[in-house]
Amino acid sequence: MLTTRVRPWLHWTLSLPTVAVLLLALTWGRDPGGVILAIEAFFLIGSVLAAVHHAEVVAHRVGEPFGSLVLAVAVTVIEVALIVTLMLTGKGDTSTLARDTVFSAVMLTMNGIVGLALLVGARRHHQVVFNAEGTGSALATVITLAGLTLVLPRFTTTEPGPEFSPAQLAFAAVTSLALYGLFVFTQTVRHRDFFLPTRPDGGVLDADDHAEPPSNATALTSLGMLLASLVAVVGLTKLESPVIEAGVEALGFPPSFVGVVIALLVLLPESMAAVKAAGRNRVQTSLNLAYGSAMASIGLTIPTIAVASIWIPGPLALGLEPVHMVLLFLSAVIAILTVTPGRARTLQGWVHLVLLAAFLFLSIAP
Repeated sequence: MLTTRVRPWLHWTLSLPTVAVLLLALTWGRDPGGVILAIEAFFLIGSVLAAVHHAEVVAHRVGEPFGSLVLAVAVTVIEVALIVTLMLTGKGDTSTLARDTVFSAVMLTMNGIVGLALLVGARRHHQVVFNAEGTGSALATVITLAGLTLVLPRFTTTEPGPEFSPAQLAFAAVTSLALYGLFVFTQTVRHRDFFLPTRPDGGVLDADDHAEPPSNATALTSLGMLLASLVAVVGLTKLESPVIEAGVEALGFPPSFVGVVIALLVLLPESMAAVKAAGRNRVQTSLNLAYGSAMASIGLTIPTIAVASIWIPGPLALGLEPVHMVLLFLSAVIAILTVTPGRARTLQGWVHLVLLAAFLFLSIAP
């Protein structure tokens, strides 16, 4: 917790994101040199760590599942803004940028965050438990959204290629936003108890380690700094993208792998928060973060892209390639088998991480 005895704005969780945002403002739209990029990389990592800290403060104040929702939505809103900006101002073919980014986020959350959380939690506590009803409804929503927006465009016939017609895109956008809104209502109002951390005996852990929640002023400060940290993470990732592109090219990887690297950086705050929660035997919080992020990535990105497509030149390809559809199908089946019992061991974590490794390997060697 922060203390006012020491100048609070000198605390690293406040100072690093503040300096990162200033650096972002000073260098945005310019071509910074290698030294500046190295400094920005340091503040990028610091902003990731600060985002995790402030997300935990906000989550402790508002309680679950609101805390997970705040972080998932905040990251996704800024990520969507970055996607739209790149599609409007980016060079070269950006027709698959939204699809590649959303699919990468889905695979990284469904297999990466879930796999790490299950592995860390089960290794420390031998077996982890969670609410199968709440997690199952979240998973069902993710699978439905992914199928409607990323699989169907490959099979529709009104437009050639993996594209929706304007009417089909409008339908997908409206249904995605409506389904996401319905889930948020279910998660936070109708059946909030389905998404609270669970004890091994089936009871609910509604308090976090019996610690006193932070004051309203501290929580509001952390909320503001969380947003600032996320802006810094996404913005600095964009500035670092030329270095990432050069590294990917030097390694001989396909140009599309740049999107995977950027998605990994953007999702770092949620990944770290999920792993820390799993270490405290609060795997339900980790699953809320994982599936909530995947859901928000689709449910908020597709409607925004649908509106932005009015001004975005060129086609908008949303349909997945066959190999990606196979990976999505395998991920959905394994996730269902993991969630149904309401408990998991290390094996389930390894299975999800193997699917993530397959996605990353096939992104390098398609």
